[in-house]
Amino acid sequence: MRVIIFSWEYPPRIVGKLADYVSELASLLVRNNVEAHVITYHEYATGMSIEGDVSIHRVTNPVKTHISILTWVLTLNQEIERVAANIYYQAGGNVDLIDVQDWHFIPAAVTLKKALNMPFIYSVESFEDHRAPGANMPLNMAIKSIEWLGTYEAHKIIAKSEWMAEEAKRIYKVPEDKVIVANPAATGWIQRILEIYRSIAGRGASVAL
Repeated sequence: MRVIIFSWEYPPRIVGKLADYVSELASLLVRNNVEAHVITYHEYATGMSIEGDVSIHRVTNPVKTHISILTWVLTLNQEIERVAANIYYQAGGNVDLIDVQDWHFIPAAVTLKKALNMPFIYSVESFEDHRAPGANMPLNMAIKSIEWLGTYEAHKIIAKSEWMAEEAKRIYKVPEDKVIVANPAATGWIQRILEIYRSIAGRGASVAL
């Protein structure tokens, strides 16, 4: 199985808990014979490197001045798309799925789904309604529209708790069978992730814990 993970943070760039989560996820995928590629952002340390058998692709934003996180995200997405497409073509089109961590690179995932028929999973870290409760300014509404797009276009949505799964259904009316809980603190967490991946990719893999 070959998987591409999109994450706006990854060690050594740590903004919150997501960086360490993605690092652990990618490492466990490799231990389970999954070829894992992480595409992430870094201001200056760009390019591809192998770290613990995980292929890390770091890109920077071609536009340096921004008025908000939204313009930063949307301009960075084109670089995410470019690197993912390169991986796809270098692999002869053999990419099983994209796992998008949080909302930032949903636009790139949707583009790749439409252009190259690459399925994607939306792994939810949080929603804008949680980060900015009650906010309805244009910036908040734009971010919410990207989150909604992710819930609509993704083949599956991974929530890290039952509460987050219920929030996905409440806020964005996600169908019951589209949301799957995979709690990283639970025993057999990586097995659950692999099961979800297999349901999209149609391939099997033995599990190493």
